[in-house]
Amino acid sequence: MNDALTAAVKWNSDGLVAAIAQDASTGRVLMMAWMTPESLALTIAEQRAVYYSRSRQALWRKGESSGHVQKLHRIELDCDGDTLLLQVTQVGDIACHTGRQSCFYRRWQEGNWTASEPVLKDPKQIY
Repeated sequence: MNDALTAAVKWNSDGLVAAIAQDASTGRVLMMAWMTPESLALTIAEQRAVYYSRSRQALWRKGESSGHVQKLHRIELDCDGDTLLLQVTQVGDIACHTGRQSCFYRRWQEGNWTASEPVLKDPKQIY
């Protein structure tokens, strides 16, 4: 693994760093996930998002079961070194496992969290 790639990153106590996926053309935040040094290196090598699933304790390539791959355009590290920003093209326009464009679809309104965007495809048809 390339030391220059991982040395500036401040990995948390679990060896993870937060990674935010953003649509490269619109700027919309699509999702947040976790990365390990290995998934970061694979993301750059494969030019597609590869994350780490804490629940499965394993690497996962975004879109491996749904087909909704995130093609990498650019990757940036924030000033503190503890968050990555991936600018991506979201294949199929669905990033969220709920079938929505973004995982950030709930808006606080009038004392409740309200869905602010529609389901584009039923998750049962995706997974």
